[in-house]
Amino acid sequence: MNDTKQHKNVEDWISHLQGQGKYSFPLQLLRSEFKEQSDTAIKFALKRLVDKEQIISIHKGYYLIIPPQYRSKGTLPPTLFLEAFMKELNRPYYLALLNAAAFHGASHQQPQEFFVVTSFPTMRPMQKKGLKVNFISKKEVPVALLDTRKTEAGYMKISNPALTAADLIQYPKRVGGINRVATVLAELAECIKPEDFDESLIQHVPVTVLQRLGYMLDKVCNNTQLADALYRALQKSEATFFRIPLKVSSNARGFAFDDHWKVIINTTVEIDE
Repeated sequence: MNDTKQHKNVEDWISHLQGQGKYSFPLQLLRSEFKEQSDTAIKFALKRLVDKEQIISIHKGYYLIIPPQYRSKGTLPPTLFLEAFMKELNRPYYLALLNAAAFHGASHQQPQEFFVVTSFPTMRPMQKKGLKVNFISKKEVPVALLDTRKTEAGYMKISNPALTAADLIQYPKRVGGINRVATVLAELAECIKPEDFDESLIQHVPVTVLQRLGYMLDKVCNNTQLADALYRALQKSEATFFRIPLKVSSNARGFAFDDHWKVIINTTVEIDE
């Protein structure tokens, strides 16, 4: 740690952090830097900086540093603090769904909400100044299926194209419904390679989700190369196919049935132009 004598006060220390390209800090780090100051003095210094909109608390004991270019928004994009924040919480994570799809070049517009997958216990959504970060809990975060992307503040983990596709299928309501999923999937398919449907993906994604993904790639996106690769991978893993509806929690009686993917076609899917 830096010698605190270098820093006249909390504001000076925060400016120093910013100069090192850091955009966030935990309260305990600040306390360790200013051991000679009382909790009351530190709280007062932090409140003054919050009032000046130079910092914002996003989680108990965790602050973002807001540089001048972000003052009008009052917060930061998660790409600048997510890695450091999740590391502080000692949680595995990855940026997912439309946010990950955008990194892979498959999104018509930049989503307003951010979706982060992490482990249990479940985390509450984080909502501050128009920024919303939603957390989805999984039993295990599949490290082998993550990509690392460079950001202004260092690095960040995102789902690879195949896992992004599977997550979009698994959580359609989170992104605006199955038509939106189909639209993004059609673009995302350009980034997916047949070999991406590997043992690790099949191990971490429910078979029912992969059945729906296969059907969507095959019949909606007309990408038979990827659909066939996924089907072969599922056959090789000896996965058991179940008779499932395409749209979960909707009536599945009296609809056409795709025998190849064992999917009941209980909704019409259209790709938005």
